[in-house]
Amino acid sequence: MGDQSIENMSGEQMLAFVRESADELRAEIKKVVVGQGEVIDQILMAIFSNGHAMLVGVPGLAKTLLISTIAETMELDFSRIQFTPDLMPSDITGTEVIEENKATGQREFRFVHGPIFSNVVLADEINRTPPKTQAALLEAMQERQVTAGGKKHTLPAPFFVLATQNPLEQEGTYPLPEAQLDRFMFQILVSYPQADEELEVMRRSATKGEHKVSPVIGVERILRVQKIIQHAPVPDHVLKYALRLVRSTRENGEHTPEIVRDYLSWGAGPRASEALVAGAKAHALLVGSGSVGIDDVRAITHPVLRHRILLNFNAQADQIDTDSVINDLLGSIPEDSMDGDSRAMSQRVLR
Repeated sequence: MGDQSIENMSGEQMLAFVRESADELRAEIKKVVVGQGEVIDQILMAIFSNGHAMLVGVPGLAKTLLISTIAETMELDFSRIQFTPDLMPSDITGTEVIEENKATGQREFRFVHGPIFSNVVLADEINRTPPKTQAALLEAMQERQVTAGGKKHTLPAPFFVLATQNPLEQEGTYPLPEAQLDRFMFQILVSYPQADEELEVMRRSATKGEHKVSPVIGVERILRVQKIIQHAPVPDHVLKYALRLVRSTRENGEHTPEIVRDYLSWGAGPRASEALVAGAKAHALLVGSGSVGIDDVRAITHPVLRHRILLNFNAQADQIDTDSVINDLLGSIPEDSMDGDSRAMSQRVLR
């Protein structure tokens, strides 16, 4: 199946192709990273959906190791950018330099690519650099290009920004603006490992064993997986549920949940609706389901919405966090029943 084009694959073959790709990556990543299965799956969903992801967690949870390991399992160009207060936009995107043309003797500008020109970009501690430098990522993340000297420079495909952020230490940090946060498909919370997982980490550290990974998939395979997920059909009742979920965070009508009116000052925008649908498709295919359902939307609602809704002062006073609001929404938003067209589509694997 490796050399078979998507056009010649059946729906079952496409589903198997995606699952095999994810399983091979998981197996290789686990050679280095202990536990964090849900985090790994969410990163793979973002990558396979051609989206960006931000990992949030306290120091020492192997966020940077996880991202660099995932990059090593893919035969892709990888760059790590350590975000610091003195980092400049040109340090990320690149800059124009003057050099002499040896053939003509004339001086001319030449654009020198910055570290953003990689397939996988690790933005380490992204909130430690000023907003001006953070904004250097906006065009790259949305348009997959960089503009310098009036010229557009296309970034390589595939292209992902995987960022890390420490939620505890806020001294010397610059909160990311909402426009920047909205470019991330997922905000993934990295929690402490289970006791047996932490014990395994200690064993590996004590024995000083070398655990290396090898590339298992390359550019062409990733692009094919992305194309399969992109063209996966979504029943109409699932689209309506995702839309209702997102709009419930910002509408001030009679059907708006009380928790939204009490604790939210700003709701999610249209990118959240798109991310819910794209993430639901990736989730369905990664778990081996032949159709996209409402359960797939619910499974990725937290990483899609938690950085796109803004709490007000009442929420802070009552110690309400974004996940609590999302939990309430998932419990209150009604689901549509399937009509004939949706039922027929849900029974198909892929087009």
